[in-house]
Amino acid sequence: MRSLIGVFVAPLIALIVGFVAARTAGLLGVDALDDWLPALRIGLALMFTLTGVVHFVGTRRTEMIAMVPPALPRPDLLVTITGVLELVGAVGLLIAATAPWAAGALALLMLAMFPANVSAARRKLTVDGRPATPLVPRTALQVAFVGAALGVLFGS
Repeated sequence: MRSLIGVFVAPLIALIVGFVAARTAGLLGVDALDDWLPALRIGLALMFTLTGVVHFVGTRRTEMIAMVPPALPRPDLLVTITGVLELVGAVGLLIAATAPWAAGALALLMLAMFPANVSAARRKLTVDGRPATPLVPRTALQVAFVGAALGVLFGS
């Protein structure tokens, strides 16, 4: 269960906490956050900051490299590139003029990275010594994350 919490529920928590905190600030008088769309942008930016940083940190980086399907070249470089793209996308979400572009690009990035999740589940990789999260919970969370990004893209 720890692998599910650490790898997949933590980004969901970051998304929800960021959204709720930003929306609350909006309701308390921060005009720039007084709508669901900027609050969702903040939540997504927090989520992608978390997931982007993890691409570069210790054992999590090693686990992400192992998730890359074996047929793809240079899994270490792919993990680095996707981490940078997530961090750049997080910044883009915080700028109103670039938020729709960032959200669309991040939605596409999540779809492009999804085969790594499928590969990890099928190969029964371990995270922190525990089995990888099964494909159904991985897919459900991915749908939620892509849906949030599309909400920013089309809500702008």
